[in-house]
Amino acid sequence: MSSKLYVGGLPYSTTSSELTDLFSAHGTVESVNVITDKFTGQSRGFGFVEMSTKEEAEAAISALNSTELGGRTLTVNEAKPQAPRTGGRDFGGGGFGSKRRSRF
Repeated sequence: MSSKLYVGGLPYSTTSSELTDLFSAHGTVESVNVITDKFTGQSRGFGFVEMSTKEEAEAAISALNSTELGGRTLTVNEAKPQAPRTGGRDFGGGGFGSKRRSRF
């Protein structure tokens, strides 16, 4: 079973291939996702790495957590499940597309 890791403190110039190379020394990397800003496309300084087994993930955590990459200290730990998003607007009633009739 694969294990997903959170990697924080990445230099903003880090690419997915660099992250893959870094983690592949500790096991099989199944996927890498460097999180980028949706408007500028620049890295946000963190990402996720999925290792093929829990043992490989633990080896990567113990080897890479608190190490330095490009002048920044990495934080590597097990990724937490994504929390459900809230705070969006509900456009269900009234407004455009409403079946209500205007008096005017």
